[in-house]
Amino acid sequence: MTTTWDKVHQPCPLCGSSDAVGVNEDGSAKCFSCDSFMPNYYELCEGKNMEAKPQTIKQPDSIEVGSFSALTDRKITKDTAQKYGVKVVHDLQGNVIKHMYPFYNGHEISATKTRNVREKQFFWQGTKSDTGLFGQQLFKSGKYITITEGECDAMSAYELLGSKWAVVSIKSGAAGAVKDVKENLDFFDDFDNVIIAFDNDKAGKEASKKVARLFKPSKAKILTLPNGWKDPNDMLRNNKHKEFVESWWASKVYTPSGVINVSEQRVKFHNREKKESIPFPWEGLNDKLYGLRQGELVTLTGGTGLGKSSVTRELEHHLIKNTTDNVGVIALEEDWRRTIDGILSIEANARLYIDQEREKLSKEELDKFFDILYDGENKNRVWVHAHFGTNDIDDIFSKLRYMIIGCECKWVVVDHLHMLVSAVSEGDERRAIDTIMTKLRSLVEETGAGIVLVSHLRRVDGNKGHENGVEVSLSHLRGSNSIGQLSDCVIALERNQQSDDIDEARTTRVRVLKSRYTGDVGLATHLLYDGETGRSVSYTHLRAHETPEHLVCRLMHEKK
Repeated sequence: MTTTWDKVHQPCPLCGSSDAVGVNEDGSAKCFSCDSFMPNYYELCEGKNMEAKPQTIKQPDSIEVGSFSALTDRKITKDTAQKYGVKVVHDLQGNVIKHMYPFYNGHEISATKTRNVREKQFFWQGTKSDTGLFGQQLFKSGKYITITEGECDAMSAYELLGSKWAVVSIKSGAAGAVKDVKENLDFFDDFDNVIIAFDNDKAGKEASKKVARLFKPSKAKILTLPNGWKDPNDMLRNNKHKEFVESWWASKVYTPSGVINVSEQRVKFHNREKKESIPFPWEGLNDKLYGLRQGELVTLTGGTGLGKSSVTRELEHHLIKNTTDNVGVIALEEDWRRTIDGILSIEANARLYIDQEREKLSKEELDKFFDILYDGENKNRVWVHAHFGTNDIDDIFSKLRYMIIGCECKWVVVDHLHMLVSAVSEGDERRAIDTIMTKLRSLVEETGAGIVLVSHLRRVDGNKGHENGVEVSLSHLRGSNSIGQLSDCVIALERNQQSDDIDEARTTRVRVLKSRYTGDVGLATHLLYDGETGRSVSYTHLRAHETPEHLVCRLMHEKK
């Protein structure tokens, strides 16, 4: 018969105690000074340049006889101890000094685990590897079975539950919980529900989730002890029977992170946060999309030279003028001054990005337009990426995150996706786009910000390209299907810029390719580009018998 001793009176690498640690056979340990659990004690010692002290405890040659008796130090009755086959050893004064826990292989005792109460020391005698869980030989089937982290906790839970339901314990503490349960999974097949009642500490909570994953969905439940109580024995010693039973019945079915039980979400279903929508500047889009919303990723796409920049500027100006939120712009193909010129051009109804047009206005007039970039308290509301050209992708995402979190931008425009792709060192464009879109999607979900992303189209087959007014579909998005898949909304611009008809050449069709919120897709509106002002105005503003030319003149007059 072999004997294995766990080390006791070892130094603690966490609190500095010289002899408060007891080390388990699997290398985990607990400090009884700072109450810390260490899954990898020896690794911690190496990191602290400490060495475990050599053992000086003499191993016994045989198991002491012991007797069935109450575990008075743990407030466990004799009946419960005798049911589980646990014997105790007393000193001359009648104090309990040892517990002896039997472990069975089938119907025979294969090993005994002895606890020296005073030294908080354990040792095994027999063949531990061949045994089942503590108490496993007592129960065969049933509606409920509870698993605890220790032998005294198993007997305590059994008493707390009125000696009605099956309770067993793992052999090796939280660190060995998965291994212990996995080796005996077939034992749990004949029980309908498994209640995991591990210690109320970090190690116990983590082990509970890992063990719960071993069982089929809905079979495992995790018991959460009331605050302040460490384990079932702690509650038994303090006569908290009612509280334990309530917690036991309230055990929650384990579901992996991100998976919820809908039946428990009724209150949240009714009290959800309402999504506030900001109308688009163009009514046709509002009819299909019900506006822009924070927490969504909107992709704007179109062929080269078809007005993406013009529409983007309209959106940036619209968000600044019609919300009180901070707005961020990351325009990777232009200097920050060009970005601001574009926004203020909408406010001025003039092409301020052209030197000759800007010079027609006085400094005072330009300052008046510039004031829209502030709120009433002269606080900056607009944040712009100030680097022209491409830089490191991680640096760009760091700035994007800073805009949203540090600068509190609720809306960010990123122009454009394929400049981000060029910042990725790897050569596979599709893979780079997948990575970037996943990061953008995650950022939207994490922060709740609204992001407008500009994307290019691939060249279509045939003689006609997008500059000739080809109707756009999701398959035309350049590089990867993830652009359409991970966007909440995709808006495409179409225009036959090569048409001999002047009105057709400057009229953009706005088509919704995807709308996760409403599901309404298709042609939304037409935008007429005014070369004098650089503005794009919607045909939905046309009055009866009004031509597009009259519309532009009227809007310019109303603006002035």
